Amino acid sequence: MHVDGACHCGFITYEAELDPAGILVCHCTDCQRLSGSAFRTVALTRPGGFRLLSGTPSTYVKIAESGRRRLQTFCPTCGSPITATGEGEEPKVHSLRLGTCRQRAELVPVGQIWCRSALPWLDDLAGLPKRERA
Repeated sequence: MHVDGACHCGFITYEAELDPAGILVCHCTDCQRLSGSAFRTVALTRPGGFRLLSGTPSTYVKIAESGRRRLQTFCPTCGSPITATGEGEEPKVHSLRLGTCRQRAELVPVGQIWCRSALPWLDDLAGLPKRERA
């Protein structure tokens, strides 16, 4: 599936080819901290399927539990997370941060990972009162 997107301020723009079977909710503590939320939703690109159209993202290197170095990219202006990927040459898979993707409503997660770190109150969200706006 072809998608496109941008950071919050529009400095970083991209397009990507995604594998619809690679839309996941990640509950790991790294994703919680790096997203500032209870979980992160990611879309895995096809190998070599990510293309930066504008801007130059900043990079933070996170050492994964496995010991591998994971490159976290984000907008240097607004701080929006864009992707994560391993080191090395292309073609590689990028873990696209779904909130930056224009087609995010169409990209339905097919699974959840790192559930051992999931916050216990997530199962109760459906029962909370809802408002259309704050």
